[in-house]
Amino acid sequence: MVYEDRQSRAVTQGSTGPITRMGPARFWALMWGLGLAGQLCWNIENQWFNTFVYAKIAKDSTIVTLMVITSALVTTFATFFFGTWSDRRGSRRRFISVGYIVWGLLTITFGFTEFLASGTVGTGARLSIWVAVVVILADDVMSFFGSMGNDSGYNAWSNDMTTDANRGQVGAVLAVVPVIGTIVGTVVGGLLIGPENNYQRLFWAMGLFVIASGLVSLVTLRDSAGLLPRRDGGFWQQFSSVFRLRGLFAQRELVLACVTTALFFIPFNVYFVHMGNWMIYRMGFTADAMGIIQGLGLMVAAVLVIPAGVLINRHRIPLVAAVAIGLNIVGLLVISLLVRPDSVDSTGPFHVANLPMFVGVFLAGAGYILVIQSMTMWVKQLYPEHSRGQFEGVRILFFTLLPMAIGTIIGNVIVKSGAGTITNEYGITENIPTEAIFTWASGLALLAFIPLVATARLYRRRVGK
Repeated sequence: MVYEDRQSRAVTQGSTGPITRMGPARFWALMWGLGLAGQLCWNIENQWFNTFVYAKIAKDSTIVTLMVITSALVTTFATFFFGTWSDRRGSRRRFISVGYIVWGLLTITFGFTEFLASGTVGTGARLSIWVAVVVILADDVMSFFGSMGNDSGYNAWSNDMTTDANRGQVGAVLAVVPVIGTIVGTVVGGLLIGPENNYQRLFWAMGLFVIASGLVSLVTLRDSAGLLPRRDGGFWQQFSSVFRLRGLFAQRELVLACVTTALFFIPFNVYFVHMGNWMIYRMGFTADAMGIIQGLGLMVAAVLVIPAGVLINRHRIPLVAAVAIGLNIVGLLVISLLVRPDSVDSTGPFHVANLPMFVGVFLAGAGYILVIQSMTMWVKQLYPEHSRGQFEGVRILFFTLLPMAIGTIIGNVIVKSGAGTITNEYGITENIPTEAIFTWASGLALLAFIPLVATARLYRRRVGK
């Protein structure tokens, strides 16, 4: 049963969208600002935490794997938990503000873990179990509040505010912001870290930016006037309702679109988790050079968002997704076949010898960007209106948890069994990723085409194309 707590709130929604106390300028500033802050923080966790562990804690891919899997579990639970809570309250704003503020504080705090391992990195001393556990737990706690602010907060709020009149613009923001966040986070992150591996600069700069974003939202953000409290029994009854498989799998297009995305992101997590450490410790680049190579490749690839957006508006999402997966596979093959430690020039990113790496990063990055753009909009169109917060959890389950859990385990096996696993002068095993991660990922990515074909039929039937 649905209870109305806010009788005074206007709930009608016309062609111009929900009535709010925000003007258009404030709304779009918050859409872009909070989206960018969230993506920058996720970029730190997905891109730089892994290189931080190798540089400051230990060159052990198992620590990275456990960080990725446990944080994905926490993120998924938190998205369902806070999504249910915000659906029941009929409000997102406090979840966004508090989540962002705590998220930023914890980003700064995570950087302090390097001092726990002080005196062990590079000395031959074995890393104590408790240091590894603290690092993993610190990442998990950060992910919990990041999900509160961004996944179940900001993403559900953006869905609440989407109408027929602004669907294209909101979709553009949701597609472009991850791209900008990845590019800025990769390039600026690498420059902040620098050749001296100063991760404190990165964590403080990004953490303060996210805190500031949360404080601004605290006084400026407003909920959609059409968002009403939705209570279906007790909290845990409503929390578990989304897992009723008969009801979930009745939404065949939604499930198949999610499975397609999962089968793309499983191989993505096979290589991307280790890509930074591959470029630094196998190819020989510094963190700032690595950031430039990846950032420039993605920056050029981001141009494809514009024609892809036109195709998406013309109901050609399956075509965009198919092209994206194909581009990603070709890019991974270019890297795995043409890039070797003796074929690159690690003294600087702009040597002609590094052109194959730039091309591979561009193509693989283009595929990643277009999959995010197309599949996010595809899935969000299919959310039930009364439980958008909860269904952000379904998206995270397929976009994040399953790919991270399965992909990182596969990647860890490849790294530990590869030619890059060596014993250093202190007798400690170090796991250096090799090109095998890209070879395996390119083959696994082919599997995404299988559910895509079936999902495309359902899509065309629904939109009449």
